[in-house]
Amino acid sequence: MSTLKFAVLPGDGIGPEVMQVALNVLNVVAEKHQLQLDFQQADVGGIAIDNHGQALPNSTLEVCREADAILFGSVGGPKWESLPPKEQPERAALLPLRKAFSLYANIRPGLLYPELTEASPLKTDRIPNGIDIVCIRELTGGIYFGQPKETTSLDDGDIQAVDTMVYKKSEIERIADVAIATARSRGKRLCSVDKANVLETSVLWRKTVSEYIAEKAPELELSHMYVDNAAMQLVRDPNQFDVLFTENMFGDILSDEMAVICGSLGMLASASLGAGENSLGHPFGLFEPAGGTAPDIAGKNLANPSAQILSAAMMLRYSFGLEEAAAQIENAVETAVKGGTRTSDIAFGRDAASTTDMEKAIIAAL
Repeated sequence: MSTLKFAVLPGDGIGPEVMQVALNVLNVVAEKHQLQLDFQQADVGGIAIDNHGQALPNSTLEVCREADAILFGSVGGPKWESLPPKEQPERAALLPLRKAFSLYANIRPGLLYPELTEASPLKTDRIPNGIDIVCIRELTGGIYFGQPKETTSLDDGDIQAVDTMVYKKSEIERIADVAIATARSRGKRLCSVDKANVLETSVLWRKTVSEYIAEKAPELELSHMYVDNAAMQLVRDPNQFDVLFTENMFGDILSDEMAVICGSLGMLASASLGAGENSLGHPFGLFEPAGGTAPDIAGKNLANPSAQILSAAMMLRYSFGLEEAAAQIENAVETAVKGGTRTSDIAFGRDAASTTDMEKAIIAAL
């Protein structure tokens, strides 16, 4: 019996309740596939500030280091918004985790089932068959991590803030490898997004991507697009894309835009893969839903658990190499949605189902 050792960081708001549903689903799948789940829960985010005085305690980092993957919930909420920006849960937990484990590649599927097209803000005649694209975001470089990063007072009394955008050729080639693998498994079309008409980093990005794809994956159809145009094209005709890949800040913005046009953050999962391998020889990764803590519905049995469940499926696929088990979970979520099970943020005019109803429908479909 194979053992799956992973860290569970539920976080804040709806995080703990949707995480419990994901664990319940994993337990059912584990029994069907003769797998042993070995997970340890730890505090992260606001709850960690309350209990340990910091958003990412050393004890939580140690739990993660002993695991082969991290299943992450969501962090933050109104309670901690008055803290200095550097101490707030989102910035003080997620960015250090990405840095600690070199989680350089974020994979976010943009999937809208045809049955849910009316949940999208786009007109249904633009997406009659739903949406199926993937955004690959470089996660540990660019303006979020570049130095110097500071705010200073100038001699004339003015105040100046500086963020530095930096990219190395090796970082670009590394994320290009992830984009290549993703495109090969799908429609073999790749769109690289940059701002090469303005930014030096984007000039290097476009040159590196062009040369690297020509050498490593000439069979792929490669296109380039400026980020402002890409943002416009996503809402005009999202399915013109198959795999989008881009740098850190652009990817942050475009992947959230993609989530909105897909109708519900409550349906979208993500994987952040590291540079190193885990004890099983697979990529170490952090797997989390695209949405936030939704404090307004926390504890009301209304949170949509689908994104957390689908994140668990991505964990099985990428960090444990269990494609069949991952696909089984994804198919069960699709079956539940197509069968009419809805939760609050994808109700679109129908009665909203409870978190418990969604859990029952997904487990029944496994």
